[in-house]
Order: sequence, then C-alpha cells, then structure tokens
Amino acid sequence: MTPEKTDNSFFVGEKPLMNYVTAAVMYFTAKNAPEITLKARGKFMGTAIDASQVITNRFLKDQAHIHDVRLGSEEFTNKEGRKVRVSTIEINIRRK
Repeated sequence: MTPEKTDNSFFVGEKPLMNYVTAAVMYFTAKNAPEITLKARGKFMGTAIDASQVITNRFLKDQAHIHDVRLGSEEFTNKEGRKVRVSTIEINIRRK
C-alpha cells in the first residue's frame, strides 16, 4: 500500500520513513513532477522532516531542494469531546 496522497501531496503518518521517501522520489522521476508537498501533523512531523532531508540530500541531491516550509496548527474535537490543538507542517520540495 502506498502513502495516502492527493495530487502531489503526501500525508506522512505511521508507515516507515522509506515508504514516503520512495513514493516521493518515484513521483519526481516517473511522473516528472515539478514539485511535491509532504504534510504531517503532531508526532509525525519529525518523520516528514526526516523524509524531506533524505529526499533532498541523498536521493535527489542535485535535482531538488526544499522550496517552502509552512507551520501551523489545527483544532479538532477528540473522542472525549474536548477541543485539541495539533501542530502541522507542510514541506514543499521543488526541482532545481
């Protein structure tokens, strides 16, 4: 199963780091995409950051760079009915 995505966005979650890296690199190479966006919330933000670094510094070293990083937060109601805020990150990676 591939990571959940819409268009050129990949939502980082519980899967292993290399699943996201492989999916993003394949999207860049096979589909010749000009850019991708890694999105994550809460405890998965670190995985998204790690994936962006592996993509830009190892697999696509001279081909792609981090263009933009957006930080934010979302509020939602949890199972107990309490409002909870969770941090979010979007990392935009573009071809050079």
